[in-house]
Amino acid sequence: MRHRKKFNHLGRKSAHRQETLSSMATALIINKRINTTIAKAKALRVYVEPLITKSKVDSTHSRRVVFSYLGDKNAVSELFRDVAQKVADRPGGYTRILKTGFRKGDGAEMCFIELVDYNANMLRSEEETQQKRTRRSRRGKKSGEAPEAAAPKVEAPKAEEPKAEEPKAEETPTAEAASVETTEKETTVEETPAEEPKAEEPKAEKTPAEEPKAEEPKAEKTPEEDSKGEKKEEK
Repeated sequence: MRHRKKFNHLGRKSAHRQETLSSMATALIINKRINTTIAKAKALRVYVEPLITKSKVDSTHSRRVVFSYLGDKNAVSELFRDVAQKVADRPGGYTRILKTGFRKGDGAEMCFIELVDYNANMLRSEEETQQKRTRRSRRGKKSGEAPEAAAPKVEAPKAEEPKAEEPKAEETPTAEAASVETTEKETTVEETPAEEPKAEEPKAEKTPAEEPKAEEPKAEKTPEEDSKGEKKEEK
């Protein structure tokens, strides 16, 4: 029965279990990746991750505490020299478990346990997913980029066809425009002299018309006045 059982004893006594985990932690720190069963990997993860966190503070006390768990000077120096710098910005979760199948002999579940920051392939895939996520989050720019990417594809074939046709289309309007301009100039030249004599004729006609109008009423008034004067004399 599983009364007050908080961890997996791995079928060993306490001293044997501690030595097993210590040797596995040393191998993981030196090799960065080991192959073991899932039960041992889960127990090792709980054992080694606090030691990696401890290595972030490089002091004599920290080195002595870690050495008491590992019992290997090479593993302690590797942990404080290289691993601590790699995981300096990571707030936990230093290991990863990858299942590989079942063992042939007893059918135990096998896996790889590795340090996260030393798997180059997984780091590349994570960077690619982060880039994709940033592009997906910018929905407004994505809609603007789609027409820009499609526009050059449509313009490329069309830009070549009109280039050959443009000089032909330009030649015809230029000749027509030149002929239209010449006709307009001729009309303007012909119209200007025709307007000048028309302006002069009314001026000559107005002067003689005004003189007789002023003289005629004087001639008409003289005979009437004479008749009126004669009548007065007769009276």
